[in-house]
Amino acid sequence: MAASFVCLLLFLLNVPAHTQEIPKLHVKHIGNEKIILDGNLSEPAWQQAETATDFWQFMPNDSVKARYQTEVKAAYNDKYLYFAVKAYAPGKNYVVTSLRRDFDGRQNDNVVLLFDTFKDGQNGYAFGITPYGVQREVWIGNGGSTMESFNVAWDMKWKAEARRYDSFYVVEAEIPFTSMKFKEGSTSWRFRPFRWNLQTNEQSTWVRVPQTQLLANLAFMGELVFEKPLGKSRTPFALIPYINGLTQNDRGKISSKFTTGADAKFSIGDGLNLDLTLNPDFSNVEVDDIFTNLTRFELFLPERRQFFIDNNDLFANLGNTFNEARPFFSRRIGLSYNKNGNLVQNRIPAGARLSGKVDENWRLGLLNMQTAADTANGIAAFNNGMFILQRKMFTRSNISAFIINRQVTRYKDKINSSDHYNRVWGMDYNLASADNRWSGRFYLHQSAQPGDSKGNLSAQAVLTYNYNNWVIINDLVHVDKDFRSDLGFVPRTDFWKIGNGIIRNFFPKNRNFINRFTARGIMINYFRPSDNMRWTDNLLWGTFTTEFKNLSSIEANLRREYIYLFWPFDPARKPGGTPLPANTKYHFTQASLQYQTNNTGRFTSDITLSGGSFFNGHSYSIAWNAGFRFQPKVNLTTNIRFDAIRLPAPYSTANYWLFTQRADITFSKSLFWNTTIQFRSQSKNIGINTRLQWRYAQLSDLFIVYNDNYTSDSFSPRFRSLNLKLTYWLNVK
Repeated sequence: MAASFVCLLLFLLNVPAHTQEIPKLHVKHIGNEKIILDGNLSEPAWQQAETATDFWQFMPNDSVKARYQTEVKAAYNDKYLYFAVKAYAPGKNYVVTSLRRDFDGRQNDNVVLLFDTFKDGQNGYAFGITPYGVQREVWIGNGGSTMESFNVAWDMKWKAEARRYDSFYVVEAEIPFTSMKFKEGSTSWRFRPFRWNLQTNEQSTWVRVPQTQLLANLAFMGELVFEKPLGKSRTPFALIPYINGLTQNDRGKISSKFTTGADAKFSIGDGLNLDLTLNPDFSNVEVDDIFTNLTRFELFLPERRQFFIDNNDLFANLGNTFNEARPFFSRRIGLSYNKNGNLVQNRIPAGARLSGKVDENWRLGLLNMQTAADTANGIAAFNNGMFILQRKMFTRSNISAFIINRQVTRYKDKINSSDHYNRVWGMDYNLASADNRWSGRFYLHQSAQPGDSKGNLSAQAVLTYNYNNWVIINDLVHVDKDFRSDLGFVPRTDFWKIGNGIIRNFFPKNRNFINRFTARGIMINYFRPSDNMRWTDNLLWGTFTTEFKNLSSIEANLRREYIYLFWPFDPARKPGGTPLPANTKYHFTQASLQYQTNNTGRFTSDITLSGGSFFNGHSYSIAWNAGFRFQPKVNLTTNIRFDAIRLPAPYSTANYWLFTQRADITFSKSLFWNTTIQFRSQSKNIGINTRLQWRYAQLSDLFIVYNDNYTSDSFSPRFRSLNLKLTYWLNVK
């Protein structure tokens, strides 16, 4: 009876609460007719093509038609899908911050073509083009319902060009069918174009999307109808070899090496990708942002490495919605702690990854990667594997079962016997109603390692209601004391968590000055099961945000925290500092105020002031970020943060500075130069990374990368290196 009630409830949550007429764009097959990508729509195919228009505003008002309309046409042959977009504007002062591929969609005028080729509302592709013809492609998972759903590191071959006029611009795109997966014989896809018009701060979309949802949410789509059925999805075999020459100076020890390796991509059926890698090298990956960590726990950083990107949501989005117990975190692979406890790079000899659609309802993921032993650093060799099977449920929901295994394969004597293997298995149910009014996650995971296989559970039930300017979140989480995932992200264990959140959006009737007010309230409580459910943490957090019509904003925050320390902790993290004692309680309150300018202007800035009580003392901080651009080739950004911690003697008092200076120069759409200088006083490190990139062919690059690190107290060199790396993306049909 209980099971029947749960199934009925989940079914009702997936029934759409309302429907809107689904617009359709019919696409003609043009045979051998050629279309030249030049922004001139003189070809017969465009003269005869059906037009999608009558765009709705998304911002500032989601209930009226767009002031500046957009016209979209489409055509196709056996190899390519073509699009022509005419985007009207008040003038020719288009905002384009850079000529680099994968631009920030929120800071550039651009048109986006959104595809859901399997019509499941869960996964899709987005292709964006600016008025300068700069391209951007994004892989979408989890229905596009959260910001974490979009992976901008995904790359695929396609072409686009643009031409600018006084009151509109035109873009043309040629997207190979080999760039997307779809079912053989498809006669239609779910499809929606949308647009950012930054001259008027208007966002518009072909299908109406409520403002409380994300603009790229796959719940709100039209239809692209093909004149005749599509053939088989035939992604070509791709071989991506690289060569890399490296010279480095590590604290006076000079060495050089030359490495080679390759990635290979195979298509299996209509929906599966097989990725293979041999001796991968990730030296061209962008530098992570630096931060001052004043919390007791590790911070989560996103994956950027290309090998892990395709269908990344299938592997990475298991477990806790708020990054409290993810069983798989791919950044763990290729990094290990040496015998001194320092995190160092660990070579990956080879790896394989099979992922994607088996059919309309099933998705499969299989990953296996080997890391090498490093006897000098006391690191053993490990095999890292994962298997996951996902089944679509109802309209947009899914259920998954998985197992993760990390097992030592060489030099077992280098590590403790308790670390010889770690396994995690479990099930996840991801809820997403047809209109995304209801969403949530329900999971149960268990881990095992030598001598420890009982209990070790992790579980969550979170449900979100998003409708009519209200967002209500209820979250219940439990992680056992002995739950462990060596390939996951588990910053804390041994807790029950009860979280509640509420968000209310207010839209003024007259929006000549203000677009929206947003009020947020969060209450989170943690309890420790191993200590008779002792109350360990409480957070009360209130936020009020004002978003102005010119896209600037002001946000005020007030936080009240209670923390019970179970172990000694030094909030300043100073070497040799006196930690706060264990088994003590702390109540403290902090407030902050942030102002952010319109981030589409030539000069952008935001400043945040915060301060208040902090454990048994006080803390204050100021953060300032500024940017200036010489459109569209030069972007300069400066980020400065100062944190002051004032605790009574004998505890720590500290002043911490963060400084980041970036210069990004795009000489053309194929030649880029980026330099980043970072200073972090908490680690007494100054880092310099400068990278010249020449994209001499589609997705094929020559990199020259220079890294330099110094100790800030004596300005003595720690590490410096020079890389020259060449990659080539070869499609073999």
